[in-house]
Formats: sequence, structure tokens, C-alpha cells
Amino acid sequence: MILRGTLAIWQRDMLILRRSIFSELLAVVAYPLTMYLAFGIGMQSYIGLVDGTPYGLFIAPGLITMTAVNAAYNESVWSLWFHRRVQFTIESYRVTPISVSEIVIAKICTGFTHGIIKGVAVGVVIFAITPFRFPLEHLFYYLLFLIPASAFFSCAGIISGTVMDKPETIGKVEAVLVMPLIFMSGLFFPLSSYPTDVIPWVKLLPTTALFEGARRALVAGEVQSVYLLQVVLSALFTFIAAVVIFRRKMSE
Repeated sequence: MILRGTLAIWQRDMLILRRSIFSELLAVVAYPLTMYLAFGIGMQSYIGLVDGTPYGLFIAPGLITMTAVNAAYNESVWSLWFHRRVQFTIESYRVTPISVSEIVIAKICTGFTHGIIKGVAVGVVIFAITPFRFPLEHLFYYLLFLIPASAFFSCAGIISGTVMDKPETIGKVEAVLVMPLIFMSGLFFPLSSYPTDVIPWVKLLPTTALFEGARRALVAGEVQSVYLLQVVLSALFTFIAAVVIFRRKMSE
């Protein structure tokens, strides 16, 4: 059964996470919290309202989302690279009845789980120190975006960790591709800030669909089907790509 091998690897990764859960959460909370204090509070009096919302509350959903998808990507890319290039755990899996598909699905699930746990941790902290509040039913709408988005970034991490052999290359990709895509997608400012002829191109980015759709879902309880479909299709496409690329890499 494919789920048996996937579950075994996922449980192993969760045991590792459990041993360092407090230090992991402390580290992951520090970055978005610093950004919230610097921008949400420090710039609040200068910016005022954004689309009728106080600036501190405008960026709060984005910081939660950013934490979740960043954690999903980083866990997938570094875990796969480390287990493939340093510990050679992947090779150990391959001498067992566990298939290549089971390995890659397990690593995707691990990254996804890291993303959800760390996103929730940051959400709790932001909820505790700010007046950011929302009806409970909006959380369900928000998860419709966050769950496939975390899977999307986890799959992207699997692809990067599979095709890149040098850690510095992984760091460069995150710096020049992943983070710019996140910041360009309306995390700290509304899309209306872009020139009119640029906005349609920015809306094509899956990260734009994620941050815009997730913000509206959590704050206003609106589910924009076009954004949701874009995020889901992106997750499906990267999942297929991650499985195919990993299989080919392991067959070399």
C-alpha cells in the first residue's frame, strides 16, 4: 500500500519535529513578529487605512500566510536536500519496499504539516498582541486557500531540493525567486499600487491569488473562485512535476 510507506516516513519526520518543536516555533515566530512590529505598528500612523482597513490589520493575514508557505517550502527543500546529499536517508529508503512515489509524497506531507503548524503558531501570536479579529467561519474559507498553497510551496521545495545539489544554489533561488514572488503579491501593499498595465500580469502569479484570496477570505469571508482555482491548479501542477522530477532524478 502506497500510504503505508508514506505514513512511515511522515511519522519519522514528525518525531524529529517533536524533539525540537519549541525552538522551531520560537525561530519561526520571531521573523513575522518583527515584521509586524516594524511595519504594522511602526508604519501604521504614516499609512493609515488601506482599502478601508487599518494597515496593521491589512498585513496580518499576509504574515500568517507567508509564515505557513515559507515553512512548507523550507522544510521540503532542505529536508530533501539534506537527506539526499548528506545523510543519504533517501538511499536507505530505496533499499526497502518503499517506492519513490511514497518518498516524495511523504516529504510533501512533511513540508505541508510544518507549514500549517507554524502558520497557526504565528496566527495565535498575532491574534494575541493585536486587535485582529474575524468570525470563526471565515477561518474555514481561509483554509481553503492555505491548505493547497502550503502543498504548492511544499511541492516547489521538493523540486528545488531534487534538482539542486549545492546549498548555496538553494539559497539563491529562495532569495531571487521565492521571496520576491511573495513580496510582489500584495503582502505589504494593495495591488492598486501597481501601474494599471502591470496589474493584470501580477494577478497571473499564483502567489497573488494566494495572498489576495486568503486575505479576503479571512477578513471579509469572501471566497473568490478564480483565485481559489488558480491556487488549487498550481498545487496540482507542482505536485505532478515534483513526482516526475524526483522519479527521474532517482533513476539516474
